[in-house]
Amino acid sequence: MRGKMHMAAPLPFVGQKRMFANEYIKILPQFNDKTVFVDLFGGSGLLSHITKHLRPEATVVYNDYDNYRERLAHIPQTNALLADLREIVGNTPKHKRIDGVMREKIFERLRHEEQMVGYIDFITISASVMFSMKYELSIEEMEKQTLYNNIRKNDYPTSEDYLEGLTIESCDYRELYEKYKDEPNVVFI
Repeated sequence: MRGKMHMAAPLPFVGQKRMFANEYIKILPQFNDKTVFVDLFGGSGLLSHITKHLRPEATVVYNDYDNYRERLAHIPQTNALLADLREIVGNTPKHKRIDGVMREKIFERLRHEEQMVGYIDFITISASVMFSMKYELSIEEMEKQTLYNNIRKNDYPTSEDYLEGLTIESCDYRELYEKYKDEPNVVFI
């Protein structure tokens, strides 16, 4: 058996299928280990991860169109950035609006991260300092938004084994469908 089975994606992902996971687990026993599972809309990879965990001998193709694996690879940097943001917001209550000097310090820290590290997981950072289910993909766009203290108290766990054993593709779902549509024993997720 592989590492821990996740029932939610390690990092925030709008539209992840965690609410569907338990029902999905119930149908997996219908398929054998010769089945090829193709996750056309892989997103966070949650269903691909669950499939490989419960069906380790099966081929599981994860379509990482959104490059979620890059976000996973940067968890240590994201955690370091979030630690600094926690320090900036100090004792600001959870869900409280962030204004003034504190807001400026957050954007100063983000600009520093972008210049020095060269990577920011904007989806995770947006989930930490913006209204629920809202995210932006640049500092400039975030600056147009109201900030709130939604920063979690703990680091995100590193997830080296989360995508382990998967066949990873990164393409339009139609392209992946065409590639596998005539293969025997294929299940499209």
